[in-house]
Amino acid sequence: MTALSEIHISPQNCVLNGTPLSTHETGKDLLKELYRNLQTDYPKFFKMDGLCRLGFIASEVLLAHREEERFIPREDRAVILVTHQGCLTTDYHYEGTIKPGEGYFPSPAIFVYTLPNIVTGEIAIRNKYMGETSMYVTEAEDASRINELLEEVFMDTITTSALIGWVDYRSDNDYIAHIKLISKH
Repeated sequence: MTALSEIHISPQNCVLNGTPLSTHETGKDLLKELYRNLQTDYPKFFKMDGLCRLGFIASEVLLAHREEERFIPREDRAVILVTHQGCLTTDYHYEGTIKPGEGYFPSPAIFVYTLPNIVTGEIAIRNKYMGETSMYVTEAEDASRINELLEEVFMDTITTSALIGWVDYRSDNDYIAHIKLISKH
């Protein structure tokens, strides 16, 4: 296995392949700045919850800086992410919309993000990946568990590369993404 690229995003900075990217914003505004800097045309970004935005923009920055054709259908790339918090922040937000009372109004726009695997689906849809997509919830970031998942996904004969890593979003000022693009060969 070969690591082709990696990205690390925290509320303070974004580091791509060991080099910090020039940014001015922090917290949730950092994710928006990264999106705008890429000049990406994906309006759904602004409707996404925090976890989805984080995973999506991490994959966008990582893939935009690769010299490979994008947005062509491919079955050979998997998207495997691990989280601890999952979509708990969005779950609490959604819970507020379903409590009986004056403000009762269940929101389908929020409900869709009460599934942590939505982030892997958004990445796959955006990039036309038809390989495996999975989101695992664990107690903490565990490199050995992530490596086990990578070995498992590479057991099939179709998968030749994977976006894999840790994505955890607690709040607009407390999040982390560490994703790698790994090649089987």
